[in-house]
Amino acid sequence: MNGWPIVLCILALLAVYVAWLAGKPGQEPLLDQATEKLLREAVPEHGPDGNSIEIFTGFNPMVEAIEKDVSEASSYVHILFFKYEDDPVGRRLAALLAAKAAEGVEVRLMVDGAVNTGRRRLYADMRAMGIEVREFRPLHVPLRKSDNYRNHRKIVVVDGKSAYIGGMNIAERYGTGLDWGCWRDTQIRISGPAVADCELAFAMDWTHAGAPGSAVELASPKYYAEPSVEGPYNVEILCSGPIGEGPVIMDRICSMLDSARDYAWFESPYLIPTPEIKAALCGAARRGVDVRLIIPPRGDRGVLTPLATKAYIQEVLDAGVRVATYDKGYMHSKTIVCDDRLVTVGSTNIDVRSYILDLEINAFIDNADFASRMKKAFLDDESVSTYIDPATWKKRPLYEKIAEGFAKIFSFEF
Repeated sequence: MNGWPIVLCILALLAVYVAWLAGKPGQEPLLDQATEKLLREAVPEHGPDGNSIEIFTGFNPMVEAIEKDVSEASSYVHILFFKYEDDPVGRRLAALLAAKAAEGVEVRLMVDGAVNTGRRRLYADMRAMGIEVREFRPLHVPLRKSDNYRNHRKIVVVDGKSAYIGGMNIAERYGTGLDWGCWRDTQIRISGPAVADCELAFAMDWTHAGAPGSAVELASPKYYAEPSVEGPYNVEILCSGPIGEGPVIMDRICSMLDSARDYAWFESPYLIPTPEIKAALCGAARRGVDVRLIIPPRGDRGVLTPLATKAYIQEVLDAGVRVATYDKGYMHSKTIVCDDRLVTVGSTNIDVRSYILDLEINAFIDNADFASRMKKAFLDDESVSTYIDPATWKKRPLYEKIAEGFAKIFSFEF
């Protein structure tokens, strides 16, 4: 018994340290002003119109499309993934990238420096095969507050002609699924003027993760094709994060909800909203907007995140938001379709980390035809989902509510 005060003090200090690490960050520049100006001025002037978009709701077709584009690359391939795993899919793509590098194509790969710590053997092998690899902000010991700022973006740009963004990383389980169901996700392939904005996002992150002189190289006109009309879609690329742009994606989503008049339908693996997003979700539902959300029935790993999600469900249900669980497997898609007109697809989850702590990238599309396509995808998912009954949800056992409340504390709602 005499040791308990010491244990409790250690746990209390640890909790304070973790809370400090995850506290609301201050704004940091991604690059110095001169370097950022150099890169931004390399992007040809263009408007949001003239883009084509291909939608992928399955991992294997998306990887096949990337491999096709990479196999046809003649100048460069730029890839950024939050996770690039050492498995058969990652090794197969690495072999293709190495083959292109051997042909003289510039191949650059960036991964987040925290979640990929155990995969450095793969990245060493890729470097030996002629692929440039950088890690975004490797961890320090002891952890610093800035170590909590992770690069959650997924970007592939090939020859300035095509760009991929969305929710999918490079991991075999995205294609094979989990032992209890499929992995449902969304990625898009863009052709047209918006590709240059995806390339700029990659160039800024790559420069931040490497030597300052690399900005001069990536400011070359060869990385930014002159804008050409490839399709009918209006596309705006937004990046957000505590390093650089601030919470612009969160602000835009709040604006979408505030202006919604008919419906706003969301897909996300989590429901751990910031106060701003929670207010916008609940406010839209209370004024009669049809707000729906499809989430997974359970987490893919860990227990705190799905428990924290459950802690917020009651609040949004009380406001009139309809919440469904995806019965076929794990819902990892990060999409919103609103009022038969507005759509966003990207890497941003409905959670505090995505809105405040991580670097994210989303495409915002203003087009009725594309909204119709995304609406159909949502309805297809809804047909294999089950909506939560508010009355039943309130009757959950007390011990579940206590566990969820504990998890909510560690979601660090600001």
